[in-house]
Amino acid sequence: MFSTTPKHVIFYEKTGCSGNARQKALLREYGVSFEVRSLLDTPWDVPTLESFFQGLTPKEMLNPFAPQLKEGTFTLEDYTKESLIEKMVKEPILIRRPLLQIGDVKLCGFDIARLNLLLHVKMPTPQNINACLSSDACNNA
Repeated sequence: MFSTTPKHVIFYEKTGCSGNARQKALLREYGVSFEVRSLLDTPWDVPTLESFFQGLTPKEMLNPFAPQLKEGTFTLEDYTKESLIEKMVKEPILIRRPLLQIGDVKLCGFDIARLNLLLHVKMPTPQNINACLSSDACNNA
């Protein structure tokens, strides 16, 4: 552990998501403080979402388990990065979870290597940390 004061994380989740629960448990295990907010209930706008997606491709921004993908009613190739963000403002279930804010740094997804650097911890990368497991009792991505 580093001697610097641990940073606080704002953790935007889908309430009840067991994948997000595993991620929060890992943060808790390593002494990281966090505040949980609902990804689906937050009133998003384009500039705010864009700030989480810097340097990402549309595929990296997209929740691969979104119901629209499973049902075949959404095709990523039909969207530019800008139009995808506009759609995500209206349908936040499409956003890859979690969105994380650590000070001025914003992240999309649970990137343990980046989190370790930002939070001054050494979390391992559990195999299922970013997975939506078929054994999870989740009916909405």
